Formats: sequence, structure tokens, C-alpha cells
Amino acid sequence: MKQNTMAIDVRTRIIYSALTIMTVMFSMGKDLMAQTNTSTVVKNIVLVHGGLVDGSGWKGVYKALKKDGYTVAIVQIPTISLAEDVAVTKRAIAAQNGPVILVGHSYGGVVITEVGNDPKVAGLVYVSAFAPDKGESAASLIKNAPQGAPVPPILPPQDGYLFLDKAKFPAAFAADVSPDVASFMADSQVPWGVEALSGAITQPALPEI
Repeated sequence: MKQNTMAIDVRTRIIYSALTIMTVMFSMGKDLMAQTNTSTVVKNIVLVHGGLVDGSGWKGVYKALKKDGYTVAIVQIPTISLAEDVAVTKRAIAAQNGPVILVGHSYGGVVITEVGNDPKVAGLVYVSAFAPDKGESAASLIKNAPQGAPVPPILPPQDGYLFLDKAKFPAAFAADVSPDVASFMADSQVPWGVEALSGAITQPALPEI
């Protein structure tokens, strides 16, 4: 199945909010669907969260898409290793009753890049996400970020897991939500495995850009 990849600012981060970019994408409706397969309308959306958080961060996007009639699955990836996250995402794709659009945020972009070659995947959407090439990982993209690009305030690993500096979390990761929500997110960070951060892409679904 031909893929329709929507990646904006591949090496850095999209500056738009998740809800905004999703609204723009899916307002294209059948025009977008036609680019994937002229005989198929894609109504299944699979959302993949990033590191340090869980799928509940997609709640606003989920509600907007459900309201518009889409079938939406939110993948709760463990963020321990890329291999595990890929396996969990593939199970979510397999559970859908037709072709899917895969959406990734932050580290979720790494996951959908590796999973995107699944024959049921009709398109990829990157929301403030990493879009690595073959052999690259979230860690390598952070290390080799363009000059002036924001560097996430990742603390030294603890027993193989990573966290962000709580004081810097709101500005680095949750600048578009209320201070109360950002504070809660900082205090409820999900451990992000160093193995996941370093997981390298074997066969990217992205075309050459």
C-alpha cells in the first residue's frame, strides 16, 4: 500500500500543537485518503505517545477525532526498548479492521518510523516528533541536533531509565498546557528506558527527503 508521509521539520520539532496539526491533517478528509488508495477511505487512527508520558496526553486529539467519526486507538507503549514499543504498536495496528494512519509524538516518531512499513499503514503523521533515518535513534538526533535547537533537560540515567528535570519540564515538554497540568506531568513522569532512547532504526518507512 502506498504511504502518504506527512513530516514537518524532520530533524527538529514541529512548532504546532498536536491538536492543531491533527485538525489540519484530517480536515483534508477524502482528499488525503485518495492519495493513499483511491478505493479506500482510511478511518482508523493509531496514536503513539512519546517518552516520559503515557497515552492520556492524546485525550484532546482523541475526542476531536472521535467526534469526526474516526476509529481511534491509543497505544500504551512501555518505552523500555524500541523493540518492545514496535511490537506493542504492531499489535494495535493488527487489531484495526482496515488501513490505518499512524501518528507519533516526540519519541513516538521513532516508533512509527520503524513500524510504518507494516502493510496496513497508509500514512504517517509526525507531531513534534523525531523522524530518524536508517541507523539513527532519538539519542543520536539529540546529540547531533542543529545549532540552536532546544536540548531536552534529560537528567543522568537512574538504573537504566531517564527523566527530565522537573523544574525545566514545563518549558521543555508542556509549554502549551496550563501550569497545573504541566506540574502534574512533571511529577508523574513515566521512566524512559535508555535502551529505547538509543534504539536505532533498521528500515525507515520515511521516503528519502
